[in-house]
Amino acid sequence: MYDFDDEDDFEQLGFEGFEQLDPTPEAPSPKKGPSLKARAIDFLSRREHSRLELQRKLQRHCDDMTLIQQLLDELEAQNWLNNERFVQSYVNRRAHKLGQRRVLQELRQQGVETHHLEQVREQLQDSEFDRAYEVWERKFGALPTDQKSYAKQHRFMASRGFSPDFLRKILDRFKDNVYQDQG
Repeated sequence: MYDFDDEDDFEQLGFEGFEQLDPTPEAPSPKKGPSLKARAIDFLSRREHSRLELQRKLQRHCDDMTLIQQLLDELEAQNWLNNERFVQSYVNRRAHKLGQRRVLQELRQQGVETHHLEQVREQLQDSEFDRAYEVWERKFGALPTDQKSYAKQHRFMASRGFSPDFLRKILDRFKDNVYQDQG
């Protein structure tokens, strides 16, 4: 269609004034916004965070790990960041609807130390059955009528982290009712 053997023809299309693209891109500018400390205090003012969780959030805003670690040490020294307080806050928020296993697993993912986990295990062990029964009653409220609904209820409660022993105690009343109906 177009024959560009002649340079004049090419210029007629209006391509003469275009600039060449620079093959070397500019270095990205530093991230703007609040300082790292201001971001950390903002996060901590909303709710308690574990050291690992706060570190992950701050890494989105700064690539220098030594700077983040220094800030976290400073926040711990000033008692803004406290893992023990975080653990208690987390247990208070989650334990009413989750079992001991699930709460402990989530705390491990948040980087909580082992001695805090042992304290939580002892604290939650005493109320595990009562919490499991409350969750079961809120969700289902009635004994399962067949094996399919029994399995559904058991799976739901197990996914919430409740002990199989306590689940059997709650759901085995179903088996007692089935055997009484047959007898």
